[in-house]
Amino acid sequence: MRGASLTKPHIIIAIDGPAAAGKGTLSRRLAAHYGLNHLDTGLTYRATAKALMDEGLPLDDEDLAARTARNLDLSRLDRAVLAVHEVGEAASKVAVMPKVRKALVEAQREFAATAPGAVLDGRDIGTVVCPEALIKFYVTANPQERARRRYEEIIAGGGAADLAGIVADLEKRDARDAARADSPLKPAPDAHLLDTSEMGIEAAFEAARSLVDAALDH
Repeated sequence: MRGASLTKPHIIIAIDGPAAAGKGTLSRRLAAHYGLNHLDTGLTYRATAKALMDEGLPLDDEDLAARTARNLDLSRLDRAVLAVHEVGEAASKVAVMPKVRKALVEAQREFAATAPGAVLDGRDIGTVVCPEALIKFYVTANPQERARRRYEEIIAGGGAADLAGIVADLEKRDARDAARADSPLKPAPDAHLLDTSEMGIEAAFEAARSLVDAALDH
């Protein structure tokens, strides 16, 4: 589904928020509606780790990981391949490396600068990667609702999951992301808050779309 023709030559929409809050689904919907490129920046860290794993290279060599990050093609990230648990575990090791973060932020900015613009989602888009974005959203939901969504996603995919364990994991991840010295998870001062705890994707999309349209009309 594509929206009306864009009124500005280049648009960047920044979407931040914790895991399983719905920011990825919303980002893809907005990108399709406005005819923009889309990037899940979390996948860039996973892709860096996966590239190292594929070559049998260590995950604790920061310079090597940074070189690997700089060589990624961000337009060819495979969500299905990168979503597996093992890659996520490996990504958590390289994501804390300052040189890797610097390399990937630069790559993410280059992606955002590509015409006609992009919707980027992650944890530091509005605050670090694209502070000049046309509009910023902070998408959140309570931990119990986010865990329920993640649980249903795993079960639907044929996996096994423990709801209480997922809640604990999400709360631990939230605390770690918020306390991180480099690019902590927090809403940009000018971000629009979207709490999706009791909001379906259609309602979230319509709320976001109306705000984007208003920003485009300015």
